Amino acid sequence: MTTVTATSPGTGRWKSPVRTRALVTRAGFLGPFYTAFALFFLLPIGFAIYESLLSQRRIGGVFGRPIEVFSGLRQFGAVFSDPQFWSGIKTVALYVCIQVPLMATVGVTLALLLDVTAPRLARVFRTSYFVPFAVSTVVATILWGTLYTPGSSPLSEFHINIDFLSHNLVLPAIVNIGIWEWGGFNVVLMTTALTSIPTEIYDSARVDGASRWAMAWHIKLPLIRPTIVMSMVLTIIGTMQLFTEPQIMAQISDSIPTYYTPNMFAYYQISADNYSFAAAISVTLALVGLVLSFTFIRLTRRRTY
Repeated sequence: MTTVTATSPGTGRWKSPVRTRALVTRAGFLGPFYTAFALFFLLPIGFAIYESLLSQRRIGGVFGRPIEVFSGLRQFGAVFSDPQFWSGIKTVALYVCIQVPLMATVGVTLALLLDVTAPRLARVFRTSYFVPFAVSTVVATILWGTLYTPGSSPLSEFHINIDFLSHNLVLPAIVNIGIWEWGGFNVVLMTTALTSIPTEIYDSARVDGASRWAMAWHIKLPLIRPTIVMSMVLTIIGTMQLFTEPQIMAQISDSIPTYYTPNMFAYYQISADNYSFAAAISVTLALVGLVLSFTFIRLTRRRTY
């Protein structure tokens, strides 16, 4: 028999000690997550928004002491009127248009091939595809940067002189690094979605005489469509934050300026102690990524229904 205690006299409401312990247990498990979430996610976002509403002024002339004052949306006006910011936006937009469909195509194609491969070989190939994901972005960029350098490129052994660090090829070179590093992650997502499809559907299709190509096109792809959409949304969010690859490759290529991407432009502004302007760039870029992701989800949902 469960013992109950009244929470407040005269209200007619009773609370079980078992239920109280359950609430305490939930709070104990969820508390650390929400604490870390608030400290390392919500608080930095709030501080960035607050910092973007400030600007620096100097007391006592040009060489006076700098102070921060509230300036409203002035920093955002400066961001939208800066041609270097729009140059970075164009670069990222082009990168998104290339990377997102290419990444989805690579992930879906390799996953479909693994799905019809023998189980033992599929595990080997799946592991080999996922290994680059375990390599840090810095190491991957240094590795590929060495391969791109004309003097150390393996292509120079065959007298093939292609400057992957030139103005016209540096963006495709960065795209290649992204696909090499994140392609395995997308393959794992697609493979997991394919393994969740009931085998009865495949058996019925075989009875009806469907070929492997017909099953892939008419059964597998429609059923893993939500996973494909989720993968593309994650790719959009990741590509909008492009920073590490061009920042490292800028050390070996003259084709990458400090404003090559918005994140690089914000990093340069921070180095110049222009924190408010950098915060405005970051907030603007976050809003652009949010709008793009939301628009893409809405468009894909309309096509589905």
